Amino acid sequence: MYTYSRLKRVLLGETLPTSASVHERLSNATGLAVLASDALSSVAYATQETLLVLLLAGSSSLSLSLPISGVIILLLAIVALSYRQTIKAYPNGGGAYIVARENLGTYSGLIAAASLMIDYILTVTVSISAGVAALTSAVPSLLPYTVELCLVFIVLIMFANLRGLRESGKIFMVPTYAFIVGIFILIGCGLFQQATGQVLPTLENIPAKEPLGLFLIARAFAAGCTALTGVEAISDGVLAFKPPEWKNARLTLTYLGVILGVMFLGISYLAHIYQVIPRENETLLSVLGKQIVGDGIFYYYLQIATLLILLLAANTSYADFPRLCYFLARDGFLPRQLSLLGDRLVYSNGINLLSFCAALLIIIFRGDTTAVIPLYAVGVFTSFTLSQSGMVIHWFKERGKGWQASAVMNGIGAVATTGVLGVIVATKFLLGAWVVVVTIPS
Repeated sequence: MYTYSRLKRVLLGETLPTSASVHERLSNATGLAVLASDALSSVAYATQETLLVLLLAGSSSLSLSLPISGVIILLLAIVALSYRQTIKAYPNGGGAYIVARENLGTYSGLIAAASLMIDYILTVTVSISAGVAALTSAVPSLLPYTVELCLVFIVLIMFANLRGLRESGKIFMVPTYAFIVGIFILIGCGLFQQATGQVLPTLENIPAKEPLGLFLIARAFAAGCTALTGVEAISDGVLAFKPPEWKNARLTLTYLGVILGVMFLGISYLAHIYQVIPRENETLLSVLGKQIVGDGIFYYYLQIATLLILLLAANTSYADFPRLCYFLARDGFLPRQLSLLGDRLVYSNGINLLSFCAALLIIIFRGDTTAVIPLYAVGVFTSFTLSQSGMVIHWFKERGKGWQASAVMNGIGAVATTGVLGVIVATKFLLGAWVVVVTIPS
């Protein structure tokens, strides 16, 4: 027992007193890195997944990626504004589980919780798989070790989070902002080359495998909606911020919406004007980087930054999955062990459970991002819909100052996310989403 305790202190650090929890809070800059890294990193694969679907109708259909991206940006604005209302109404944390349970009933709350738990696990799987794909794009010789690399990174992220929130926040600052800077430089260079007439696109002629119809366009839109996963994380983690918590959370959510929107639209626009497509065993961002800046130092900087933010984007799940498990365990729906704080003031049992489930999915899907994508986003849009619907009921109950405008905003959010959920389920059901559709209610 003594040897175990000593090893635990070496790996995770000294035990923190409960009174130290207030010092483990996040600033706005750190909060953006910790809680928004999942959403921000999605620009590395969201446009790529849209293009992969459109390619089924041949290379001539790729021009549709821009209007699809525009609709996704509009949806992002609606969701972000809706969650600003949620944070204001629930200053102690307004996750989908709490909002749906209080306003729509216990079963709705449990469906929202199940949706989020599944989506958090898939977030770790997708983020780490995509991160390793960025690495193998730059270093193709590592491709045979994809699964092993994914598992190693899960273990490293698990230990980073077991050490405590503030320390994992510090770890996240550098790669998150390095990625943001890298993407903005890439977009700036691409736009400069276009303005100076240096862009000479040569689109490869790829024949159509499927006809271009409304269903295929809807599939491409559903694939691109993975850009919105993680947007709700800030409303789930309001109490992780420094006081005044809810104001800092709202401000950080606004920063997230603006930065994510500009990066996603920028990457989609560059892919359109350069007419690039993802290649086998190479990501779209890698192809785009080589096309714009060549394969020099900046290219490898961009790939390393992409690798790091995608690996660390899993921290969104590691920040919120254990906290959600705590709420469910506190209410008697999960084992009470998931409600206990560990020595480093984190819910270590929830962290361990998340790591095990994500590792299992990595092994099953062999670390293939595209194979996991059909399962992705079903859970998050289910929770979006229940959360926003619950908020409409909340405002009609409270009827405080300015409640009508808030109710309208959340109502628009509920309608929009319900429609998108229908599209995602209809287009991804036979591709694997049926697993999530069956698992959530059961």
